[in-house]
Amino acid sequence: MSSEIRSLEPHALWNNFADLNEVPRPSKKEDKVRRFMVDFGERLNLETIVDPVGNVIIRKPASRGMENRKTVVMQSHLDMVCQKNNDTEFDFDTQGIAMHVDGDWVKANGTTLGADNGLGVASIMSVLESSDIAHPALEALLTIDEESGMTGALGLQAGYLEGEILLNLDSEDDEEIGVGCAGGIDITASKTCSMVARPDSTVAFLITVKGLRGGHSGMDIHRGFGNANKLMNRILVALGNTVAIAEIDGGGLRNAIPRESRAWVVCDDEVNMKKLFYRVSSEIRSEFESLEKGLEILVESADIPKWVMSKAEQEMLTQTIHSLHNGVFKMSQDIEGLVETSNSFARLVLKDGAIKIGCLTRSSVEAGKMELAHQLKSGLELGGFEVELSGSYPGWEPNPDSGILGVLEKIYTDIFAKKPLVLACHAGLECGILGTNYPAMDMISFGPTIRGAHSPDERASVSSSQKFWKYLVEILENIPVTGS
Repeated sequence: MSSEIRSLEPHALWNNFADLNEVPRPSKKEDKVRRFMVDFGERLNLETIVDPVGNVIIRKPASRGMENRKTVVMQSHLDMVCQKNNDTEFDFDTQGIAMHVDGDWVKANGTTLGADNGLGVASIMSVLESSDIAHPALEALLTIDEESGMTGALGLQAGYLEGEILLNLDSEDDEEIGVGCAGGIDITASKTCSMVARPDSTVAFLITVKGLRGGHSGMDIHRGFGNANKLMNRILVALGNTVAIAEIDGGGLRNAIPRESRAWVVCDDEVNMKKLFYRVSSEIRSEFESLEKGLEILVESADIPKWVMSKAEQEMLTQTIHSLHNGVFKMSQDIEGLVETSNSFARLVLKDGAIKIGCLTRSSVEAGKMELAHQLKSGLELGGFEVELSGSYPGWEPNPDSGILGVLEKIYTDIFAKKPLVLACHAGLECGILGTNYPAMDMISFGPTIRGAHSPDERASVSSSQKFWKYLVEILENIPVTGS
């Protein structure tokens, strides 16, 4: 694996990516990768510091003849989304990512690849260790915990950075230049419910929804991919009182569209239950046949549980989830094709009478974000849940006076003989947060083409990485002089 990846061009980028992917780096568990980056900076004899929240900052002086250029902050996040297929044995806390090349794509073996944002980190490493790239004074900002709360960016204090320009290397399409993004807020709902002894003469079944595409709950929310939590609830609503629910385990990370869900139920009329099950599962498969070709909806015998939900609690839960908005809520009135506000129903767990629901609401309009969050909160509270809104972070508003945008547009057009797409995205980038303590910093986002981020289908384009690297080097060589 390693030699196959390391042979790719540009060698520096893919070698550093291979090194990085040997280091476990789940969100909130960045100790190993932080040590890796500190060792990397110190080995190059570059000023390397760790700020109070755990972000790593590495400084490199300007190359000869570039001393009069504006200082540039190159920024990426160290953590990665950790998702795997159910049939993949893998421990993200201890193992490095196993990769392979498939045509023009680098992929992982049944797990997320970590190209989001590992290719950005590897690019920064390659520039820091280079001896032949012309560049201004550089500050590498490597943040923690971007994927599960953006606490690294939120905790970065004023005064640590001196740069006038920030290059965020966390975009996922090489034809695009990002100038804005959505903010977000987490919605966590919890309650306990009445569990009763299961009826006598019942049989138990495990219902499974799996094989969905999943993906990034911001970048992919408009694509209409199936949400395993909503599809499972649709099945349970259709089964109604023919079953009693014992346990549910659906979805995973807050920022990934749920790909899988499992529910354990009991019934005393197997024939009728299966008749309803096959009817609704056939409807769902037919509805998603062109979009979710890997979708599987299964029912199989299971061990009989001791306790199940009461009928009243079960109806309250399924109806509450049925009313919970998932997907695009509003499109932008100002930017054609941009999702303005959305919600992703990311997680549902029922176990031992405790229920927990997790959602991530996003919007490029702060008022719109909070309006939808409070709407969802109200619906969940009517369902008997206690609801917490947390982890709110701001969006990044486009700067019409951005000087670095003009530089990037010109270079892209000169090199690739066409204009780039300048747009805002519905994902959460750290630029908006960083701008709260560094409001004068001119920020831009770009990156190589990555598909399927936040899912085991994540893949990075080899040819795009070559294009991106050429573009990045040219940008660094053409940073404006100080005072311009």
